Amino acid sequence: MSAFLELRGAGKVYGGGLMERARNIALEPVSLAFDASRPAITAVVGESGSGKTTLARVLLGLARASQGQVLYQGQDVAQLKRAARRDFRRDVQAVFQDPYGVYNPFYRVDHVLTVPARNFAIAPNAAQRGERIAQALRAVGLRPEEILGRYPHQLSGGQRQRIMVARALLLRPRLIVADEPVSMVDASLRATILASLRRLTDEFGIAILYITHDLATAYQVSDNILVMYRANVVEAGAVEPIVRAPRHPYTRLLISAIPRVSTTRDWSTGETAPPRAMVNTHADTGCRFADRCPAAMDICRRETPTLRLLADRRAVACHLDADAPPLPEGNLAPVLA
Repeated sequence: MSAFLELRGAGKVYGGGLMERARNIALEPVSLAFDASRPAITAVVGESGSGKTTLARVLLGLARASQGQVLYQGQDVAQLKRAARRDFRRDVQAVFQDPYGVYNPFYRVDHVLTVPARNFAIAPNAAQRGERIAQALRAVGLRPEEILGRYPHQLSGGQRQRIMVARALLLRPRLIVADEPVSMVDASLRATILASLRRLTDEFGIAILYITHDLATAYQVSDNILVMYRANVVEAGAVEPIVRAPRHPYTRLLISAIPRVSTTRDWSTGETAPPRAMVNTHADTGCRFADRCPAAMDICRRETPTLRLLADRRAVACHLDADAPPLPEGNLAPVLA
């Protein structure tokens, strides 16, 4: 596997210093890799506070891992020299949640496209840069003549967000980290934006890490999925078997909350037991989901479950699957192939 970007036991803890004793574990150590030769869309799902955005920030180099490493081309991102960091910034792009907050209202929207195009020298002259910008806009379903020259407040939220997707595409990155890219746009525009992301993978060979709390859209657009709860990955693998037959009780709970509507894909998995108690407590040992789990056993409160490898290309951190072999070194790469 030709992994150009890799998380190797990377975790994030806030606090715990000399002046601040309280420690907040935002991300337990996780290992995964992105294969340049097999781009895919990997969804990261979970409720608020599960560690999804922290995972994205660590991957983007916006937050330094408290333990482990983030490796780009085999080099620690925290130690990259200027030229290598520039390559990293080009190869790993971000699309953030707020389609308005990323714009400077004093500039026309052209600004967010022309500046990276010029800084990364995507074309030898202004005319060719303009053509590349137009191509990127058309690739996400926008007409350049209707977009360029306007101010952010003159465009809809869906148009602003698609411009940010076009901005990422403009640099032809290897990976786009999309953090809740459709949560602040109308439902009628979500399918359009998600279709644009799917096209980036299928036509341009760009891998995408799609972070969302919406398991339904994750199922529709993704190839792989990571389910996170309280800073831990609790289930991971190919999206189809996980959504159709979830193994972890938390994944079952998420799927049971999806409204049953008619779609081209059926995610119904049968009846699931309701959680016993929605108590958001934290213990140093044991499963963090134990107080909400309808299948909790005594061992769940004593021992922290480790990721185990199941036969259908998935990993699950649950004592219900204690007979399965441990995932080698906790590396998720084999189940996200």
